Amino acid sequence: MRIVFMGTPEFAAASLQALLEAGQQVVAVVTQPDKPKGRGKQVQPSPVKKLAEEYHLPVLQPTGIRTEEFFRTLQGLQPECIVVVAYGKILPSEILQLPPRGCINVHASLLPYYRGSAPIHWSVINGETETGVTTMFMDEGMDTGDMILKKRLPIGPDDTVGMVHDRLAVLGAELLVETIDLLEKGFAPRTPQDHTLATYAPLLKKEHEVIRWEQPAQHLHNHVRGMNPWPGTYTTWEDKVLKIWRTRVPEARPVKAAPGTVLEAGSSGILVQTGQGQILITELQLQGSKRMDVDQFLRGKQIAPGTVLGREGVEEQ
Repeated sequence: MRIVFMGTPEFAAASLQALLEAGQQVVAVVTQPDKPKGRGKQVQPSPVKKLAEEYHLPVLQPTGIRTEEFFRTLQGLQPECIVVVAYGKILPSEILQLPPRGCINVHASLLPYYRGSAPIHWSVINGETETGVTTMFMDEGMDTGDMILKKRLPIGPDDTVGMVHDRLAVLGAELLVETIDLLEKGFAPRTPQDHTLATYAPLLKKEHEVIRWEQPAQHLHNHVRGMNPWPGTYTTWEDKVLKIWRTRVPEARPVKAAPGTVLEAGSSGILVQTGQGQILITELQLQGSKRMDVDQFLRGKQIAPGTVLGREGVEEQ
């Protein structure tokens, strides 16, 4: 089956790799234009483009997909199916209607839950114990199309979004191969979503990175792991940004202290009062420094009990 693959990040590259290893005929790859990354802001290709070039596949990088020129290019490729995995743009109706077997999407949630651009992050932030991947026939809505297959994945209490992402990328790739096989045989099911159950996973913004100490300890723990390794969470200390990378929730004890107050600081962690219970910071990063565990951090810095984190201009960071 002639497939045009559309995708950009590592999550999508896993699916492209699986299609190629399964012997599918990928006639072209569409990915976002190269962007500057890292401290040096050097222009770099997307993970999907890198993989496509390894397999000597034609690569298209349109600045817009709603142009007549791009549509004609797709038409010329004569795709039987278009596979979309984390491409980053909503497809117009003329592209959705182009391939006779439809446009297939791999979405990193158990639809109709967590529709939107950041389903893995929000499932961890919200403390879900299970997530998964869904393949679906795309329509003009945002992740509203008829479902084909689903696979479930447990989320551990200390799993980070990076860990869940990597597992889901593998799971999604496996599910895509199964889906394409069913599609070729004419047996791909179509299950309409129950839109009344839909929840949303909006794009992450800068304000989502800020730690709100007045929230309960468990919520903060989920927040930290749901933003690790990207984009991270932060508070402030001595007028500097202090990123918090790993935490634990110890057994709560009755303490009269304002949220954000440091209660103890030792090799096992920095114990901070929250709006409900305490949280133990075990890995952190001060502005201008590298990530380090708390024992290493405290060898060069001292955070005295009674210090209140986040007091200095968190909103403006």
